[in-house]
Amino acid sequence: MVLLDGKKVSNDIKNEIAEQVKKMKDNGEKVPHLAAIIVGNDGASLTYVASKVRACERVGFESTMVRLSNTTSQVELLDKIKELNENPDIDGFIIQLPLPKQIDTQKVLLAVNPDKDVDGFHPMNFGRMALDMSTFIPATPFGILELLDRYGVDTQGKHTVVIGRSHIVGRPMSILMGRKGFPGNSTVTLTHSHTKNITQITSQADIIISALGVPNFLKAEMVKDDAVIIDVGITRVPDDTTEKGYRITGDVDFENVSKKASFITPVPGGVGPMTIAMLLKNTLLARERQI
Repeated sequence: MVLLDGKKVSNDIKNEIAEQVKKMKDNGEKVPHLAAIIVGNDGASLTYVASKVRACERVGFESTMVRLSNTTSQVELLDKIKELNENPDIDGFIIQLPLPKQIDTQKVLLAVNPDKDVDGFHPMNFGRMALDMSTFIPATPFGILELLDRYGVDTQGKHTVVIGRSHIVGRPMSILMGRKGFPGNSTVTLTHSHTKNITQITSQADIIISALGVPNFLKAEMVKDDAVIIDVGITRVPDDTTEKGYRITGDVDFENVSKKASFITPVPGGVGPMTIAMLLKNTLLARERQI
């Protein structure tokens, strides 16, 4: 069994990006600038955005965090997005989700300039991805592809089962794994909460990508020997034995499934660190687009 170490690979990617940024600085070029808008005081969102800012500092990017109150109106948020769209210093920006109830998330995401949409959520970028055109790939699926690529996991002709159909992970992943090229060229089954006999489907899979958000959902009896397991789930499970009072758990019963898998991602330390690394990579791509 090989552990797909997202922490190590994400550090490798950050080092590679830092080298590129150093060359930009040496040549007197403008370095990439990533902005993040966060509305409200959600603890997990604040922690996540702060980690993105630290990652920018590490690779030499400029970064801006725009904090708005929980009572911010949709009009105020759209005005701020327009401002970032028109600011030539900002190469890419993200809007941290979830947004407060008074704001229509879809309208907000549509307002982002597709050329600065480093999250890859805009319908134009999603459509380009579905058509195999050059675009921003959503950071988490992009990270999974990079892990499969760097570990040389064979995907051609394999049966990939994706669990979960969110626009952020499940659906784009099902498209990307079926595309021509590597990683890709696999036969994809997309499963979700209404799928019947899911064990019958997963037990035939060569590759399983689980993005359900249900702790320990994927059991050993649902997996065949030598399957490749990608666990995207991150759930806080109450645990009085830990200092924080909780532990981070994935969708996969790691202890038992890892005994059967050929490759598997841990939680934490697997897909999670890759998401921020690929967001940085998308920002670098956005900077190149502006030139």
